[in-house]
Amino acid sequence: MDRDLLTHLPVVVAVARRGGFALAAAELGMSPSAVSHAVRLVEERVGQPLFARTTRSVSLTEAGKALVETAAPALQDILERMDRIRAIRGQPSGLLRLNVPNIAIPLAVTSVVAAMAERYPDVTVELLTDQRLVDIVGEGFDAGIRLGEMIAQDMVTVRLTPPFKAVIVASPAYVGRHGRPRNVADLANHNCIGYRLVRSGALYRWDLTEDGKDVVVETKGTVIVTDSLAAIDLALAGVGLTYVFEPLVRAALAAGRLVQILPQTAMEEPGLFLYFPRRASMAPKLRAFIDTAQEIGRTSLRTPGRVA
Repeated sequence: MDRDLLTHLPVVVAVARRGGFALAAAELGMSPSAVSHAVRLVEERVGQPLFARTTRSVSLTEAGKALVETAAPALQDILERMDRIRAIRGQPSGLLRLNVPNIAIPLAVTSVVAAMAERYPDVTVELLTDQRLVDIVGEGFDAGIRLGEMIAQDMVTVRLTPPFKAVIVASPAYVGRHGRPRNVADLANHNCIGYRLVRSGALYRWDLTEDGKDVVVETKGTVIVTDSLAAIDLALAGVGLTYVFEPLVRAALAAGRLVQILPQTAMEEPGLFLYFPRRASMAPKLRAFIDTAQEIGRTSLRTPGRVA
């Protein structure tokens, strides 16, 4: 058995996953030169280059792709089995990597991570905020969080929040200057904060309901964002109308810092779900996150005005 080869395989997988030596080095806590040395050693052992390198990119060769496709699942399985063995001692441990959209942090993640810090000090939760839909398995995540309608059917899902509405809001100052839209068509006469979809690059069209029918509205305005939390800040500053999930602005609405516009047009969304491949459901660190989230969810349902 080539022990050096086995030792350095995780480095090769990290370079492939992150698409570069510097990013892999940062993830692994190694220097870039050490990462380069490990890859070079594996390449010498297998007798073929694993990566095609240019000044701008690093990509897998055919041999590298074959190696990573074999090694990555095996290494992940070993890590999960080690986590389960350590959990026998009583506490889950290890690094739990989650891919989440920004909105999930206040709506579904902060309270869970805070509770886990007290209950499971040997688990480190790494949150990568990302608006794109990514391959969580291929990019090395244990799980992801998204709206229920956006999750592939072959994933296991766990509800993190109740369904909630998407609402139009504005500041009292904006309404004082420009008045309220009278109907959906009147939105064309208002400054609407736009939202650009990161994955497609298109401008998001507002999904509303009018007279019992679903309508899609193209808006225009003086600012476009890629983050709902930025849109809320701009609305609070009186820039214009924005279309966001109601739990994100619930406190501002209650305090009168924002007002709801055309409340009859609000659409209901399915809520946020944790999702992961079926075989990952046995990992103790993920099980600990799920159990904590479900306990907090049950508590919040008994507490009016809160969202887990």
